[in-house]
Amino acid sequence: MIILIIKIYFLQVVLVYGKTFMSNCIAAELLKKGKTVLYQTAPVLLENVIDFKLNKKDDYDDSILKSVLESDLLIIDDLGTELLNHMKLSELFTIINTRILNYNNKITKTIISTNLNINEIFKIYQERIGSRIAAYYDIYSFFGTDLRLSMIKNKNLTH
Repeated sequence: MIILIIKIYFLQVVLVYGKTFMSNCIAAELLKKGKTVLYQTAPVLLENVIDFKLNKKDDYDDSILKSVLESDLLIIDDLGTELLNHMKLSELFTIINTRILNYNNKITKTIISTNLNINEIFKIYQERIGSRIAAYYDIYSFFGTDLRLSMIKNKNLTH
């Protein structure tokens, strides 16, 4: 299941149906048009933002957080694979809410890919995040064969 919208994109797939590939294709087209794109997996994104805020790494500067909040397109891949705590929930809320409300006075778009359904989003990420995803993201479902399993089966048949 993949979710796309005009303002914000949300990709949801029950198994593996190419959501990362689809996100990368969208990113490539926007890059061709001179737009800024930031791709991060959810775990890496949240760790980077927290590390920046806690000044754990000396080589971090404010451009990291600025890129997360202001890039024309932010791709958050594999939401649901991160180990959550209160700080990560808070940072995820801030990222999603800031981009939705255009606090930076710039129209920004977001793609979120996940294997979670909307009910699981509400359960895991609580109402504050779930309601924003439900309200501001259109959900488009893609069904089919798990691409990785198909590749493995085809590889095994040729050997």
